[in-house]
Amino acid sequence: MSIGTFLLVAAVLAWLVWGRRPSRAGRSAAARARQLRTPLVRLAELAGVQTVRGRQAAQFAAGAVGERRTGRLLFILRLLGWTVLHDLALPTGRANVDHLVVSPRGVAVVVDSKLWDGRCVRAVGGRLLHGDLDVTDRLRGLRHEAETVSRVLGVPVISLVVMHGASVDGGALIFHGIRIVPAQSAVPVLRGIARRHRGYGYDLGRRAARALKPYGRN
Repeated sequence: MSIGTFLLVAAVLAWLVWGRRPSRAGRSAAARARQLRTPLVRLAELAGVQTVRGRQAAQFAAGAVGERRTGRLLFILRLLGWTVLHDLALPTGRANVDHLVVSPRGVAVVVDSKLWDGRCVRAVGGRLLHGDLDVTDRLRGLRHEAETVSRVLGVPVISLVVMHGASVDGGALIFHGIRIVPAQSAVPVLRGIARRHRGYGYDLGRRAARALKPYGRN
């Protein structure tokens, strides 16, 4: 049995044992959805009435689902010696980081989860489109998160969007320095990034875990 096959079998077995246990992935988004879905909002939904809070709750709930799916995908990286952290608070403000992964050699990647419908995500004329909808501004938060994590750790940080549901034009995009990949490609892409980029030390993962606290605990 090759090393690659052995690792794959070990990853599947470990996921079956541990991977179904609850993780922090998506917790803050799910909590926000519950807060927004008040009794009045639920009553309005039962009556078929759309409300602003109801739409916001649905968006947060979908975000939580996407984060949990990505969390399950990233579990295999733990078996390969990566540090995998979910739902992290930034030092200031109310933003959170969906996922931060650090390779054994110290390549750090902020991973953002998106759960969108099946329309294609593509770059046209310097804008990012989901079908015909301009979603360029939806990456602004990820840029801020990566820049902030980079300042905290004192090293460059790479940004990656994991796309659930929507297809990605050409199978992958790099848009304004942010990689966008379909969910099934996330782990191979991350491993490729770790091989190609300079690492910043074997202790970077431990430093990241100490410096960035779970959302709601900072």
